[in-house]
Amino acid sequence: MKLIYRKHAIVRMFERGISDEDIREILTTGDIIASYPDDRPYPSQLLLGWIGTKPIHILTAETDDGEIIIITAYHPEPMLWEDNFKRKRL
Repeated sequence: MKLIYRKHAIVRMFERGISDEDIREILTTGDIIASYPDDRPYPSQLLLGWIGTKPIHILTAETDDGEIIIITAYHPEPMLWEDNFKRKRL
């Protein structure tokens, strides 16, 4: 799987202690919790995965060639998300 990391993603991953290995694990085992088919230049999706007991969200897009762009990655804020971290609180 070929990954392309946006500069924003690299900076945020460093700040948040999220590794390339974490990203690859979540891409393999995580769940798609939201899709954004109208995003440009490529449709994107939000994935939820767990590294140990910590939830991580990854926003990705896939190119026409099958490359996966990592747009950002973060630990979801518990106050903003429901207990399962799959849906935002209203």
